[in-house]
Amino acid sequence: MNVLLIVAYDGTNYHGWQRQSGQMTVQQRLEEALSELYKKSIVVRGSSRTDTGVHCKGQGALYTVEQAIPAERLPYAVNAFLPDDIVVNAAYIVGDDFHPQYSVIDKTYEYKIQNADFRDPMLNNYTDFIHCELNIENMQKACEYFIGEHDFKAFCASGSDAKTTIRTIYELSVKKEGSIISIRVRGNGFLYNMVRIIAGTLVYVGLGKIAPYEIKDIIESRDRARAGKTLVPNGLTLLEVNYEKIGR
Repeated sequence: MNVLLIVAYDGTNYHGWQRQSGQMTVQQRLEEALSELYKKSIVVRGSSRTDTGVHCKGQGALYTVEQAIPAERLPYAVNAFLPDDIVVNAAYIVGDDFHPQYSVIDKTYEYKIQNADFRDPMLNNYTDFIHCELNIENMQKACEYFIGEHDFKAFCASGSDAKTTIRTIYELSVKKEGSIISIRVRGNGFLYNMVRIIAGTLVYVGLGKIAPYEIKDIIESRDRARAGKTLVPNGLTLLEVNYEKIGR
C-alpha cells in the first residue's frame, strides 16, 4: 500500500526536510516515528525540500507498507510518536502511479516580514525584520511581471541541480496587515531559494532600489546578480501542495 501523509512542522529546530548525516531533519524524525509505529524500517519521500528553519503546513510524504493502517486513523497513530513541532494532518491511500513530486499540480508558499520600528521577539522564528518603510503599492505592481511562464535563472541560488530553470507562477501577491507584510506565491514548481529571492527582490522594490518595471528586464537577463538578496529562511512557510491522483 502506498500512503501519502500531509505533514505540518515548525522548522526552527531542524536542519530542513531532507535527511542529512549528523543533523536532525524533519524527514528523519518522521521516519523514526513511522518505524516505531510499524515496528519496521520506513523510508519516506517528500514533495519538497525545505531548508533549515523553513516551516510547513502542507508537506507531502509518501511511503510504502505491506499492511496500511486505515487512513482516517493513521494521523492519530503516528502523531503519538512525533514531537510537538511535527504533526500529520491527513493520510491518503494512493495508487502505484502516484509520485510525491511528479504528481504535484502546484505549490503555494508564503513569506512574512515584520516592517516596524522595533522587532517583535515573539515573531523572530517566523518572520524577517526590516526597519525601513516599504512601498507596498510598488511591490504589488512588481508582482505582475512575475506572473506566467519564464526562465527564472536570475532567481535561482547557486548549487541547484534543476534540469531547467523554466517555471510558471500563477499568482503572486503582497499584503500588509498592521506591521506584517505577507508575500504569497503559487506556481507549478520552484527553484532553489527561488521564493526567498523573489521576496528579497520585492523588498528592493519596496525600498526603491528596483523599479517595478525593471522586473521584466531582470527576468530576461537570467542574471542572479541583478535580482534582490536571498531573505532569511525563517520567514518562509510552505502552505500547500496540490496533487492530482490523490485519494484513490
